[in-house]
Amino acid sequence: MNKQDGSPTVSVVLSVKNGGRDLPQALGTILKQSFTDFELIAINNGSTDETRAYLDSIADPRVRVFHQADAGFAGALNRGISLSRGRYIARQDHDDLADPSRIAKQVEFLDAHPDHALVGTRAEIWIGDTPSGRFHDHPTDDRLLRFDLLFNNPFVHSSVMIRKAALDRVGNYTTDPARQPPEDYELWSRIARHYRVANLAERLTVYREVPSSMSRAGAQPFLEKLVTISSENLAHATSAAAPEQVHVDIAALVHGAEARVSPKLDLEGMCAVLAEAGRRIGDSQSDPALAKRVANAQAQIRHRAMLHRQPALGVARRAARAVRGQLRRLMLATR
Repeated sequence: MNKQDGSPTVSVVLSVKNGGRDLPQALGTILKQSFTDFELIAINNGSTDETRAYLDSIADPRVRVFHQADAGFAGALNRGISLSRGRYIARQDHDDLADPSRIAKQVEFLDAHPDHALVGTRAEIWIGDTPSGRFHDHPTDDRLLRFDLLFNNPFVHSSVMIRKAALDRVGNYTTDPARQPPEDYELWSRIARHYRVANLAERLTVYREVPSSMSRAGAQPFLEKLVTISSENLAHATSAAAPEQVHVDIAALVHGAEARVSPKLDLEGMCAVLAEAGRRIGDSQSDPALAKRVANAQAQIRHRAMLHRQPALGVARRAARAVRGQLRRLMLATR
């Protein structure tokens, strides 16, 4: 690419609100990247703590700081993207950490795969400063990722790098209150309808898990939006003009949104939708891993449909699992 205009290859976009305690460490992992041809756009999104003072103290010329009133997370990220000059947009959260080679490896991947518009990485999960021993080891292959996107988000938000040209085509993060959060899942879904996507197999990100985060707490408005986006993805994957009840039923059953499930479930119709989505995503080619995912999704839908039709059975099974868990904890305590 012609770099005579002096623009960086990568624009790292970071939004922070009252994250002054974790921000120096997180931002430091970006400034220590082995790949140096980047700018870091830091949006101080209405902080009232020490965030402003810290950002203003940074002397690195690659860091561009912008202070603003709280515009919401998606709004702040969109402003950062609008200010970016790089051909790739890398996300970084104020409390997550990046391996020193992360940006270099993602640039190398996107340079080598012009048909891909988004690449994330696998991640370690920490609770505060303590490794949990758990990981986000999401799939790496485009087909598996696009199938998983029918239901959930298989990307760690603070690990992704996106081709700026793709955002010019599909748009930035939605700020529609009816569709976000999850603004990341919504955007990845739109990108994957036009481009290939991937995750690197290496764990190049440390994701700090917040137990009270909205996605883990399962807040009802968040759940409703998950069902909406998932049903849209299922409709698009099967070339439906808009989500039909069968798509909504699949999404609602997967996410346990009982209020969105129709009174008369079309079980065979739902399984047929999943088979058709898998066939289209796989381009009608044999892919054992994708076929297994389709079969597992169909089995899950059958199971959840059974529990929906027999709620007492579902309650009994959940109670039995709780008892088994209590017994295991008791046995461990007495060893």
